Amino acid sequence: MGNDGQRLPGGPPDKRVARHLAFPRPRVHRLLTQQRGRLAAAAALRPIGGALMPDNVANSPLLEVDDLRTTFTIPTGDVKAVRGVSFTLDRGRTLGIVGESGSGKTVLARSIMRLNLGTNVTTTGTAVFEGTDVLTRSPAEMRQLWGTEMAMVFQDPMTSLNPLVRVQRQVTEHLCRHLNLNRSEARQAAVDLLREVRIPDPETRLRSFPHELSGGMRQRVCIAVALACAPSLLFADEPTTALDVTVQHQILNLLSREQADREMAMVLVTHDLGVVAGRTDDTMVMYAGTVVEHAPTASLFADMRHPYSEALMRSIPRTSFPSHTRLAAITGRPPDLIDPPTGCDFSPRCPYVQDQCVNEEPPLVETDDPTHRLACWTPVGSPEARVAFEKNLAAGLPQAVAVDVSTTRSPTGGVDG
Repeated sequence: MGNDGQRLPGGPPDKRVARHLAFPRPRVHRLLTQQRGRLAAAAALRPIGGALMPDNVANSPLLEVDDLRTTFTIPTGDVKAVRGVSFTLDRGRTLGIVGESGSGKTVLARSIMRLNLGTNVTTTGTAVFEGTDVLTRSPAEMRQLWGTEMAMVFQDPMTSLNPLVRVQRQVTEHLCRHLNLNRSEARQAAVDLLREVRIPDPETRLRSFPHELSGGMRQRVCIAVALACAPSLLFADEPTTALDVTVQHQILNLLSREQADREMAMVLVTHDLGVVAGRTDDTMVMYAGTVVEHAPTASLFADMRHPYSEALMRSIPRTSFPSHTRLAAITGRPPDLIDPPTGCDFSPRCPYVQDQCVNEEPPLVETDDPTHRLACWTPVGSPEARVAFEKNLAAGLPQAVAVDVSTTRSPTGGVDG
């Protein structure tokens, strides 16, 4: 906000006032609303929860992405990192994006936030956020959105935090810039934010440098920085990758609680299907820069239809396995995104591959359930998949043999037993 509040593409200041008033945060709430009251006194007098934005915006999805493509030009060619991704995200909902490293998850999130800057980057398509296509906005306009309307929690807190700057300055920077809080108000708000993300003795921690904190505490600081100005959309880019299992659970619980308390939409990026289970409303599986399956999370786990989704699930170790059981790895490697294969990108690694898979690219279409979309010619569990698997197994295809040896799944994709 600040002196440029009227120019924000995210909407008028009164809308932001109402959003902060929508959830109780005693001290932070008071400081934020007092300052916003000075900037938009008339708006602050309007009823809480009133219609503060046009009906066509309030009733539309918070984020609508259509045919998003991001390409990096390097000396060896054009890396097509994201290829034609489309999805919508409603207010207050959580979307999980799953896939192995190199599938385009992080690039997709950074493309929507316009963080992939450089002369060698090309992004096309549309990303409509609260009625505005952010891909058409200048970097200066995006700086007004970052923090106040959309924010990101990055993978590695040690590299996303400035090692030469104390925690207090890194947490209060957004508050001073966007909300015009003075130093004393910003510090008090920072103390409450650290307390809110369950950092003990927050007054002392504000004077610490990042290297003086544990990995879990650094990630909590990053979450506090992202939530400082109460964005309506949060991207959590593999926020638990560098943390141990116990701390991972705590961070995920923290994100879920903050998302619910603030009625904030969240995009949770991860390579672990176990992370999205029970924590997201919808899940989108990405492979080689494209969406291969998209469904409500409960529906996806109950009925996985794409061979890649099944392979990700099969590779998860289970406590029911005997000791020293060999993990079921996905055979082969992800494709070269400079020169992707014809047909289905997953066909060289798929145990159900047929000639059509090699020659024709499957479109992302609805299944018998309109909320479940799939890009596959031989869906898991179909008669075509069983026939193709038996044929490939008889031919000694490595990916079919690997599935047969693993004994964790039947040829139709169902869990044995």
